[in-house]
Amino acid sequence: MKYEFPILLVEDNPVSRKLIGKTLLKAGHDVTTAANGRQALELFNEKFFPVVLTDWMMPEMDGLDLCRAVRARTVERYVYIIILTARDSKDDIVTGLQAGADDYLSKPINHSELIARLNTGIRILELEKSLKAANEEIRVLSITDPLTGCFNRGYMTDRLPEEIERSRRYDHPLVVVLCDIDHFKQLNDNYGHQTGDRVLTAFAQQIREMIRHNVDWVVRYGGEEFLVVLPETDFEGGCRTAERLRRAVASMKLKEGKHGIKLTASFGVTGFDPETPDEKVSSEAMIALADKCLYRAKEEGRNRVCAERL
Repeated sequence: MKYEFPILLVEDNPVSRKLIGKTLLKAGHDVTTAANGRQALELFNEKFFPVVLTDWMMPEMDGLDLCRAVRARTVERYVYIIILTARDSKDDIVTGLQAGADDYLSKPINHSELIARLNTGIRILELEKSLKAANEEIRVLSITDPLTGCFNRGYMTDRLPEEIERSRRYDHPLVVVLCDIDHFKQLNDNYGHQTGDRVLTAFAQQIREMIRHNVDWVVRYGGEEFLVVLPETDFEGGCRTAERLRRAVASMKLKEGKHGIKLTASFGVTGFDPETPDEKVSSEAMIALADKCLYRAKEEGRNRVCAERL
């Protein structure tokens, strides 16, 4: 069995290093070795090791200083550290644990005990990994609209001001597009809410497929309204994107039983560039102007793009 938790073995004695390394390799572990704490820290800076198995007494940097250095680093995952030492007094053990070690092994090393203690650490790391995955799933659910898979307004409230601030800091343009499915209430009345939900999902999917992955993002703003945020996009580029989205929606072919459903949508576009005065730029101002443009598109006959610079 190949474990997914690489081990950094730090031991200045070449014979001990080789023997312990062979034991770990035989147990199926991926092992990298270092001769002292300084070398180990250099390796750790190049690659993340979730498990560090280190001798206490070493030249250049001993095991306790290595523990402290690893703990001082900001890493996304936990590092499980086991100290190997000939010191086995209670005071020595407490000193090692206070330096940041999770466990210790007395020398000479009993290989069966080594594997047992290591497996305990790996179980802890696996629990941490599962907990992080569960927390990430909860986080994603908390910012996602459950029907369409787009971001929700709560996410927009936090993220849009950040996008604006970043754009202003680096003198980049930013565009928002507010879009609304035309005659959606009539569609719901004619075909029912389940069909309406399928239309919303298909509409959102169409929008998401046509914007830049991991750059642009879409929010279900409310009902049949969606907000598309286009970072690093100038006003003219935002208008072209909105027109491309309008055409794509108008060409969608949706079937409901024996009936075909034809969709159109209206779009309101606004944006700013580096020359826009700071006092004019805010998430509230952008959404309000995009909404004004969207209302104008509806008033002028729907299925069109109306735009105005911030």
